[in-house]
Amino acid sequence: MLQANDTEVLLRALSEDRVVVSADTDFGMLLATRKDTRPSLILFRHPIRSPQKQVRQILGNLHDIEGPLDEGSIVVVEESRVRIRRLPIGESTDDA
Repeated sequence: MLQANDTEVLLRALSEDRVVVSADTDFGMLLATRKDTRPSLILFRHPIRSPQKQVRQILGNLHDIEGPLDEGSIVVVEESRVRIRRLPIGESTDDA
């Protein structure tokens, strides 16, 4: 899916019940405007670019993010914190 556009990636994730993992903030904007509850998104914010650091962040926070990801959320992962926004955006103000 390297050549797929963002909408195609979201539709594929939705059809396969997957979570999108990306550093591309466009996915968050698309999910916010679509008002859907799926698919969930893990969004890495700078400077977390190395796959090893990303995996450590996901595994280190899995206890807190697993449920929200199953329910439909955008999880923003930064170096020092993790924020959770439930989908659809605008329907809830949950942050962790």
